[in-house]
Parts: sequence; C-alpha cells; structure tokens
Amino acid sequence: MNIPSDILQQAVDQLRSLPGVGARTALRYALHVESSSADEVQRLADSLLALKHSLRHCQLCHNLSDTDLCPICASPKRRRDTVCVVENVQSVMAVEATGQYQGLYHVLGGVISPIDGVGIHDLELDSLVARVRQAEPEPVAEVILALPGTMEGDTTAYYIYRQLAPLGVKVTAIARGVAVGDNLEYADELTLGRSIASRHPFEAQ
Repeated sequence: MNIPSDILQQAVDQLRSLPGVGARTALRYALHVESSSADEVQRLADSLLALKHSLRHCQLCHNLSDTDLCPICASPKRRRDTVCVVENVQSVMAVEATGQYQGLYHVLGGVISPIDGVGIHDLELDSLVARVRQAEPEPVAEVILALPGTMEGDTTAYYIYRQLAPLGVKVTAIARGVAVGDNLEYADELTLGRSIASRHPFEAQ
C-alpha cells in the first residue's frame, strides 16, 4: 500500500504487530483513530497505558486482576478445596462462561513447550505445588487439569500429576469432550461445561 504519511505508516506498523491484524485492517483502525475526537483517542490511550501499568496478577491464582486478589479468589461463594489448573486467562474466561465450575483456579501462564523455549521454570508450576502443600487458606482436595488436548498440554499435565502424586491430593482431568488439539477458548460453552462436569481421575500414560 502507498501510504502518503510517515506518521500514518508508523501507526499502521504498530497496529500490524497485534495478533490477527493485517495491513488493511491496521490501516482501517489507524484511519478510524485519526477521524475520532481528541477525547476519544485520549481515552483509548489512557486505557492502553492502564492495561500495561496498572493491571496486575492475582497473588493466589495468577489470573489478571485490578487488585491483589482477583474477584474469583476473593469471593466467599467459591469452593476453596478445588483448584482448576488452566493454561491462560482466556481459559479461565472459557470455563467461567459454562457456569459449571464453582472452585478456584491456577493459571500456569502457558504449557511446557521446549520447541518454543518454554520450560518448567517459565510457568507457575512450583507455586501450584506449594499451594497444595501449604493447604492455605483451606486444604485442596482436588486439582482439575483443564489443559489443551495437545502434546504440550499432555506433557504439562503429566508433569503436574507427578509433582502432586506424593501429596495425596485427588488429580482429575476434564473429559475429552474438548477435541484433541483444541484450546479451551475455542470450545463451545455446552461442550466445555460437560467436560468439566464429567471430569475423571487423571491417568499417567
């Protein structure tokens, strides 16, 4: 594309760095911002800066939060003896959308993937083991592995199972109603809800 302005080109280049945004979409976004009022653009800029500088991770589960504890961990209505282990924040949102789960979460921040340079120490794995071992604020009776049905997800699940086995906690995995190779955020709510409800004891292969 022949963009007549260096300033516009810079904006397009930055927007193209976002996932799923191509050159034409980036140009459309940039032109929309240019045609918006100064107040609208300022609000957009302020929200992005707040996202970067003010958003934090929950001290207990590592979910995104505005405060030290996310609303889920802070809620007195949630079961504190059940922890659902998920890959990322999108997975928390996907499980919550089913309405089938009332426990707490533990967000790993990814899955073990040597080919992508993601190892054990890059994830919140040690903190999960410590959380179960410390049994605070309430003993954990069950850990649900709700990880992607991929080789990396299965590798991570197996590692967690091996780490938790000596602690005597019940380890279950969601039923394979979620297709092998799928991420949770792409599963429909009914299928994911049934997978949570029909979870089974985790079996090491």
